[in-house]
Amino acid sequence: MIVSFSVSNFRSFSSEETLSLVASNRLSGRHEDHVAPIPDSDERVLRTAVLYGANGAGKSNLFKALRFLKNLALNTRKKSSGTGREVFRFGGQASEPSCFDLQFIAQDKLYRFGVKVDDQRIVEEWLVRVVGAKEKPLYERITDERGDVKIDAAGIVDAGAKLKALVTVGGPQNQTFLATIKATLDPSEYGDELSAILSWFSRSLRLVSPGQATHSLSRVLARNPDLMRFAGEFLKSSSTGVDHLKVLKKEMSVNELRLPETIIARLLADVEEGGTGLFPYLGRDQLLIERIDGDHFYRLSVQAAHEGQAGDVIPLELNEESDGTQRLLQLIPALHQLRKGGAVYFIDEIDRSLHPMLVRNFLEFFLKSCGGTQRQLIMTTHESNLLDQDLLRRDEIWFSEKDAAGATHLYSLMDFKVRNDLELRKHYLQGRFGAVPFLGDPARLPAERD
Repeated sequence: MIVSFSVSNFRSFSSEETLSLVASNRLSGRHEDHVAPIPDSDERVLRTAVLYGANGAGKSNLFKALRFLKNLALNTRKKSSGTGREVFRFGGQASEPSCFDLQFIAQDKLYRFGVKVDDQRIVEEWLVRVVGAKEKPLYERITDERGDVKIDAAGIVDAGAKLKALVTVGGPQNQTFLATIKATLDPSEYGDELSAILSWFSRSLRLVSPGQATHSLSRVLARNPDLMRFAGEFLKSSSTGVDHLKVLKKEMSVNELRLPETIIARLLADVEEGGTGLFPYLGRDQLLIERIDGDHFYRLSVQAAHEGQAGDVIPLELNEESDGTQRLLQLIPALHQLRKGGAVYFIDEIDRSLHPMLVRNFLEFFLKSCGGTQRQLIMTTHESNLLDQDLLRRDEIWFSEKDAAGATHLYSLMDFKVRNDLELRKHYLQGRFGAVPFLGDPARLPAERD
């Protein structure tokens, strides 16, 4: 779970801004099931956060900042590619480092991972375990002006010989040490603690953008019958017109596959005699190979079944569904995973192509059906119907707003004096909390010329 995330000098963020998901002690007794304990602390972390703001106010830039940090934590970079950062361009800060600092819970322990980066290098990097009011560094790294990387890893007590050697080498100047560890060593060589941290970044931290492609969704559904059953039921309950999802299985000859013989031979080599194998096929579908009583090839595609007026079933390809249904299909795997196990989902513009009632239904399902201490949902939205104190705590509601210099600022509803019975939506739309567009007078627009 994310406890806090701070960013500065990145896109529309100038000075440091922080999204804090530490629950306020002033709201004790309200929505107690919305919080979870922070390890080695008397404080609690929120399971939900909803971020509002006008178009262009920087909501999505917070999402992009977290995505940038995740990429730095996990991915290698070409030697001459720099860091790929995007600085705040309206304040003359291009030469100053950009800073990212993330507090998160993994395997019931609280950690801080952060970096300072310029255009060419990771200037500083730190990975710290937080125990109460104390911080115990696992490693700290600096890169000097010559590009030499120096690492102090005294806190990695279970480091093996290869990890200790890697500490001495340091790694590329434009790549985090955490990514270097992941790329260079096997998990057994860097210990349980670093394995848990890297697993959290790669598997538990899920970032869903509004334009995320759905072409791989059919493959995911075909491989996971439980997810497909859940997705079909959720679509039906959401009045999308979909009755259920089904897999169409069509046997194909070798000639119909239209694949080079070398690729077919390689696929067959990956499937044992008497066994089966499933492989991506033509972007959207799956290729099932069965080596039982000979070699058999099947094309698997997922279709949405609709009931016609005469009671017959009419199948549609997923790409034939409405934008709203396809967007909902993008989001359903999040609910499925959050219901089954621990994860953090940050969904940017959750209301894209969705009816307001579906957005609320999505959030309500998470709050009621995805209990557990390691499940968290963060979203950006314009959907004001979520501004309801019967649905959310005040500390779960955040706003983003730009100042006159074009810099984004983050603040919470807790910064305002708000009664428990106040109609939040009405007051937000009236501008009481800011984070709404300032509209000019349409009558002052230039008239159309003849």
